Amino acid sequence: MVKMIAMPRTRIAGIGKYVPGNVFTNNDLTQWMDTSDEWIQERTGIKERRYADRTGETTATMGAEAASQALSRAGVTAADVDFIIFATLSPDYYFPGCGVLVQRILGCGEIGALDIRNQCSGFVYALSVADQFIKAGMYKNVLVIGSEKHSFGIDFSTRGRNVAVIFGDGAGAVLLQPTSDPDRGILSTHLHSDGASAEQLAMYNPGTHGNRWGNFASYDDHAIGDTFMSKAMVEEAQNFPYMDGPAVFKKAIVKFPEVICEALDANGYQPADLTLLIPHQANLRIAQGVQQKLGLRDDQVFNNIQRYGNTTAASVPLALCEAWEEGRIKEGDLICLAAFGSGFTWGSALLRW
Repeated sequence: MVKMIAMPRTRIAGIGKYVPGNVFTNNDLTQWMDTSDEWIQERTGIKERRYADRTGETTATMGAEAASQALSRAGVTAADVDFIIFATLSPDYYFPGCGVLVQRILGCGEIGALDIRNQCSGFVYALSVADQFIKAGMYKNVLVIGSEKHSFGIDFSTRGRNVAVIFGDGAGAVLLQPTSDPDRGILSTHLHSDGASAEQLAMYNPGTHGNRWGNFASYDDHAIGDTFMSKAMVEEAQNFPYMDGPAVFKKAIVKFPEVICEALDANGYQPADLTLLIPHQANLRIAQGVQQKLGLRDDQVFNNIQRYGNTTAASVPLALCEAWEEGRIKEGDLICLAAFGSGFTWGSALLRW
């Protein structure tokens, strides 16, 4: 008889976060755009956000700070890390990715480093990838980081206010390890995408599509070296993010609860069984709508978008870390992480703490 070997589960052994010290309230934004505290709170629930220093603080350095805290809390050193997965849409460089920069900053060995570009769903996707590596026995200490420095690429004018007021900077990280405890760890992850409406939430330039999404009659479409980034693109504000807010809201309010229920159903649970739902901090109104659809109590949902805004790939680990620090997460708790964003991509992870 062949003896079956139990596959290990993946547990979060350490968790960390980093937020810049610069606090910008809604009223602070009025110096750059026609807006108000009331207008922003009514539409997003956001009261303030953090912006990184213009120099010195980068997506990679913030991610490294969060990672260092996670390593310390896990009781391991950078030398113990087998693999790094870094999720972001705002990398230090177009290439190379932030994973290798964190490897350098932390002083890890010559380990692999993978960057994931799934925007708001980036951390959940990264967590799923790391989970597969650990369950397969390939790695024993995987560092997963979500970090964003949005403030360097936002249109701080009335023209760009619908996007600008939403986003903030920050980072979160977890150190993942295998566990043989059948009652702990990641129970399952669930990932989805639908590119049919990819342009409803996107940053078109710089990119290699030429002028497909812009109106650049002022320059030669066939000019060598003028397609990736041009003066005309900058003049026509094509280098800033674009978002069709109502379309994103409509899709998110459907897919968020679907993917949460998918995770619960796969493991034989109901929404009432959840200790805590930690959604990607996209918009407080979306989170409240999901809470209502699932019939969850206020104490079953964790939101911190009011203080940090939408930190995209950083929002889930940042909220997870803060919830843990506040004592909202204890051993044995059933936690669901969920995200929806550009792509569109969405996903969930169900875990027993």
